Amino acid sequence: MKKILYTLSLGLFLFSCKTETKTETQTITKQEDKSLTEKVVKETKKYPENLVKVFNAHGGLDLWKSMRSLEYTQEKPDGKEVTTTDLYNRKALLASENYAIGFDGQKPWLLNKTDKEYKGYDPKFGYNLMFYFYTMPFILSDDGIKFSEAEALTFEGVTYPGIKISYDNGVGATPEDIYILYYNAETFKMEWLGYTVNFVPGIDTKELHFRRYGDWQEVNGLLLPNTITGYGFKDDKPTTPKAPNVFTNVKLSTTAPDAAMFIKPEQAKFVD
Repeated sequence: MKKILYTLSLGLFLFSCKTETKTETQTITKQEDKSLTEKVVKETKKYPENLVKVFNAHGGLDLWKSMRSLEYTQEKPDGKEVTTTDLYNRKALLASENYAIGFDGQKPWLLNKTDKEYKGYDPKFGYNLMFYFYTMPFILSDDGIKFSEAEALTFEGVTYPGIKISYDNGVGATPEDIYILYYNAETFKMEWLGYTVNFVPGIDTKELHFRRYGDWQEVNGLLLPNTITGYGFKDDKPTTPKAPNVFTNVKLSTTAPDAAMFIKPEQAKFVD
């Protein structure tokens, strides 16, 4: 009888321990979930409500911020150009058969692989120029950005509400740039980007240029452009389309790219 009582008491004790451990684990898990929820809520409060809806329509800012690397390919006149970017520190590499442009986190560099003079875009801006357009709307979650309501854009009878983006002093190479994101009023997907240009000599820095979005592809749960089409412009309005920029072999990953790929090769030159 004593053995039976002892066994029963031991069983109740072990069951009690397991229950307490399970309850404690559940409490910790709930606390972690609550902390994560509070962090996301706090993060999204920085942005206008309609911009958060745009983020969500494209897969969500939380999912975007979990990604570490982005890669895509573009067809250029002299061959394919592959762009790889570390999404945490924005180190970048644009690699093609004839040249490579990189950013090591401090300075951009250029490697000319031919004997001919390099005549491509300025590496100082070129290493992340298309990346900035490509990662819309998520790139607008960067620090140092200010938001305000913009006048809506009407094109071919459709009206698109707008969100104006400006920058704090010292943010980016050209903090005086202005961007306006125009979105579909029903789906909240991004449709247009209006922007000023301050890094090209001889261009009116107040006039809006335009790129059209809408051709999206899903990559790891996020909507990213399949094509982006530049437009002619007049009086801060788009006019006629140009040849689109096409993006293929798009890869998003939660794993960081190899840091060595962004280091300037010995034959390359830093660009001031």
